Amino acid sequence: MAATDEDGGQPTIDHPLLEPEFLERRLYQLKLAGTAANHHTLVCLPTGLGKTTVSLLVTARRLEEVGGTALMLAPTKPLVQQHAEFYREALQIPDDEIVVFTGDVSPDDRAALWEEATVVMATPQVIENDLVGSRISLSDVTHCTFDECHRATGDYAYNYIAERYHADADDPLVTGMSASPGGDEEAILEVCENLGLQEVEVMTEEDADVDEFTHDTDVEWERIELPEEVLEIRDALNEVITDRLEKLKELGVASSTQPDQSQKDLNRMRAELQQLINNDQSEGFEGMSVHAEVMKLRQAVTLVETQSVEALRRYFDRQRNQARSSGASKASQRMVSDPRVREAMRRAENFDEIHPKYRKSRMLLAETLGLEGGDRVIVFTESRDTAEALTEFLSESFDAKRFVGQGDREGSDGMTQTEQQEVLDAFRGGEFEVLVSTSVAEEGLDVPEVDLVLFYEPVPTAIRSIQRKGRTGRQSEGRVVVLLAEDTRDEAYFWISKRREKEMESELRELKGMADDLEAELDDAQQSLAAFESGAKVDGGGGESQPGGGASSGNEGVGDRPGLREFAEENSDSSSDDDDSSDEGETVETHEPHAEGDRVEVVADQREMDANIARELSRREEYEVRLETLEVGDYVLSDRVAVERKSVADFVDSLVGGDRSVFEQVGAMSRHYARPIVIVEGEGLYEQRDVHPNAVRGALSSLAVDFGASVLRTESEADTTDLLAVIAGREQETGDREVSVHGQKQAKTMAEQQEYVVSSIAEIGPVTARSLLEEFGTVEAVMIASEDELTAADGVGRVTAERIRDVIGSTYTG
Repeated sequence: MAATDEDGGQPTIDHPLLEPEFLERRLYQLKLAGTAANHHTLVCLPTGLGKTTVSLLVTARRLEEVGGTALMLAPTKPLVQQHAEFYREALQIPDDEIVVFTGDVSPDDRAALWEEATVVMATPQVIENDLVGSRISLSDVTHCTFDECHRATGDYAYNYIAERYHADADDPLVTGMSASPGGDEEAILEVCENLGLQEVEVMTEEDADVDEFTHDTDVEWERIELPEEVLEIRDALNEVITDRLEKLKELGVASSTQPDQSQKDLNRMRAELQQLINNDQSEGFEGMSVHAEVMKLRQAVTLVETQSVEALRRYFDRQRNQARSSGASKASQRMVSDPRVREAMRRAENFDEIHPKYRKSRMLLAETLGLEGGDRVIVFTESRDTAEALTEFLSESFDAKRFVGQGDREGSDGMTQTEQQEVLDAFRGGEFEVLVSTSVAEEGLDVPEVDLVLFYEPVPTAIRSIQRKGRTGRQSEGRVVVLLAEDTRDEAYFWISKRREKEMESELRELKGMADDLEAELDDAQQSLAAFESGAKVDGGGGESQPGGGASSGNEGVGDRPGLREFAEENSDSSSDDDDSSDEGETVETHEPHAEGDRVEVVADQREMDANIARELSRREEYEVRLETLEVGDYVLSDRVAVERKSVADFVDSLVGGDRSVFEQVGAMSRHYARPIVIVEGEGLYEQRDVHPNAVRGALSSLAVDFGASVLRTESEADTTDLLAVIAGREQETGDREVSVHGQKQAKTMAEQQEYVVSSIAEIGPVTARSLLEEFGTVEAVMIASEDELTAADGVGRVTAERIRDVIGSTYTG
């Protein structure tokens, strides 16, 4: 359906749910939307040619013909917000029915908004959490779009959402969108399988329908020669790397001492060192510390070679601060104390020339914005330090602003979502001319057409390189320039990038001609898709689905084990002991039995979403998971059972440090639940760190004897999942108990509060804090003590005393 503008312009698309004369009619978009409206489809289209419009057309058709709700997922908050603005402009749907779900919207608000929404734009992590926590249902979602779908690999949230969508939706339709779906056929097949896609539609810039909407993008490689002073800093650091690799070679894990080791070789070394640790060989711990130092030094070399001396200075500042902090790693302390590293730091501090990449960047911007009369430029860099320092430098000559991610860290404040949106709006509106961005702007953001895209360094990944170049050449000829420092890692990244981009372009071309073969391969290989299409639930535990589509309950094979049968029987009364209360003689509270068909409920702490346990339980038809921020325990399985889960590494770590020890956590749990359980998950419990096995055994004994906790061992997350499922089922189905969350963390005692205040000074830690309080008696006395007086406390030397006085006595600058 097409309409023509009254002024005789380009024909537009006419549809009952689209704003009149809003969308230009492009034949290739209509073709892609036609396929995507009838099949689960992967849509591959070069950046800047309207993948979002294809999804919009499919959404409009589905909402008109089928009704229900449309869900669009995108990996970043700015991208989600951008899609929402576009849909509100394009669709004749009330703006308040097109809602945005990000972590900034509370779970309760999301649950309410979901019921009223027609279109939901969301980050995948939010939808994953809401599905696991049973806050929303996908049953009425009639179109689900996965933007930048090349991310659907590994444990990314897209995979879980797709599985649930195909299983739960009454009439599902999936569209995956990407300009760069993967580097080879195997990667593309993985994305298709994970999202349940059956059709592949590819358009390249060579297609006649697309050609009229694309323009040439010249890619120029500017080679930069580094000054001798910079190379001397690099060489000094490489000398230390060679020295450290010699030690690793002595341990038998390094075959070469060349400083330009590949990441693959470094990963192999680390794996071999971990094996030594697992075999309880002390050389493994020593080697792992040396390996960590090598990685830190390599990062410093990368910064001075490919970024700037200013970026290196910032990195060194952070390393020095880390080395001074309590609990600093030996790797950090050893690195900053090495005379050769200290000399490199001194040289970096004294380097006052303009870095050649800075100089070239300024020259290219002057050409584009001055001599050539351009309006806008984007500069991309891998380093946030570089983005900040380069913005400051370029602002001396141009109107430049930075655009970085939200995660903050020492030395960088990051940007909030609101700040990001304000900067993009201002750039689109022509309020400033240079945007200096990290990778946050690469994927899909509707940054306006620019005259120049400047890569501060080559990008060794085809996907990201293609995303970046898509920012220019949309409406007119554009220019892309990549800065390449000679005889550095830039050179290696340059060749990797060239090779991978050629592979990607070739793959996309081949993909066009192999759609039928690809779909046949998907039919053969995609077992999960077969389960999707049949409406069966997929068993998250890897076993066969149970009759009726339910997943394993964890009781399989019990009937074959003598002496265990009664634990799996529905009518077992083994959990009816009257030990529900700590008061002897008190009558046990009775509960109404679960009605047939009721689901077993598990309450999981929000922070446990780092593990797959809650996701796996939510896949099982007979279980319902509720996510909360639990004050006590990690999982609540009934009114009397709470579970604290620890990996073996976390368990040992909690014995030797941390804000709350395992004893505090289990103590709080035992005060509020009659049946506290500690699950220690994984292998090698007595091989973690440098802790004697008897210390671990003593801790386990204390948890059982002093705190009355049941300590259970599991082999893996899957094993823990099955164990939790069995316990919850026995409590609620066999024991007729209800789930009840209660308990608050016990308030800190006065002594604990005093120790907390003192331990925070210069990060001296709890042991030194207790020593100081024992010596001086009050927090106030510690605060007013002189350096000489402070050294009277056990464990406080001159350096620590200086740091304490420096923090207490320095003027606050804000």
